[in-house]
Amino acid sequence: MSMADILTGRIIKGVGGNYNVATNDGEFVCQARGLFRKKGISPIVGDFVKVLVIDRAKATGYLKEILPRTNELARPKVANIDQVVLVCTIVAPPINLDVVDGFLIVCENQGIDAVLCINKIDLDADKLYLEVAKSFEMAKYQVICTSAARGLGLEVLRDVMAGKTSILAGPSGVGKSSILNALYPQLQLEVGTLSEKIQRGKHTTRHTSLLEVSKDTFLVDSPGFTSFSISHIDKKHLQNCYPEFKPYLEECYYIDCIHVSEHDCAVKERVGLDIDIGRYERYKRYVSGRNDQ
Repeated sequence: MSMADILTGRIIKGVGGNYNVATNDGEFVCQARGLFRKKGISPIVGDFVKVLVIDRAKATGYLKEILPRTNELARPKVANIDQVVLVCTIVAPPINLDVVDGFLIVCENQGIDAVLCINKIDLDADKLYLEVAKSFEMAKYQVICTSAARGLGLEVLRDVMAGKTSILAGPSGVGKSSILNALYPQLQLEVGTLSEKIQRGKHTTRHTSLLEVSKDTFLVDSPGFTSFSISHIDKKHLQNCYPEFKPYLEECYYIDCIHVSEHDCAVKERVGLDIDIGRYERYKRYVSGRNDQ
């Protein structure tokens, strides 16, 4: 077998046991070898892989090896991303701050950079998004306020994603596909309508896929998420998933302080100053195990 029979590429889509792999020699449709099942490994979108070419004319092959992952998200299932752009809306559908915090915890635990995008600001007549943006900026996150319908904030978002592999994540109905279409019209992604009765959108993206929208710039389009779990994260580690806590973690009187009921707690002393009160109260619920989504 010549080295030309083996290519290195990246999984951009996986449906029904077939994986589309982008390589320098074009896109190949591959199946996973039984070896992966024996090892309990499942290829996922974003994986860098080695492909054993079966038929170059038909662009088919087998996945020979999955290269080491830098990170991995469970929902949506994707690997090797540079950042998550978490999309939410204030009014349509109403924002769920517990869900936003929880997903940011997942990102921090995985060591993945996160950017918060507040979309549909044109529908927020009371401009409540400004207060929400301030609370997460206090938490050291970049917040971009957008309106895909009116083209507001999109150039800032485009610059943030340039040269990176990003995933737009968030509940259905917040306008992820609308944002991508506004940024990259060539995608022509299907856009759903929001149910006025339940204020939730229909899932218009049915399979996770990796889209190369410009040179070295990749986007993950995925179904919206409505639930997740942080139950696997030890409650003592949760404090490390809050960037705004980090400057004060070494200043508490107790070494094992979890910043809830202890006295002489440096974190608690900063609440209402440079730690948002709402974020802190939701943190306490997470620590007590009463806030898993």
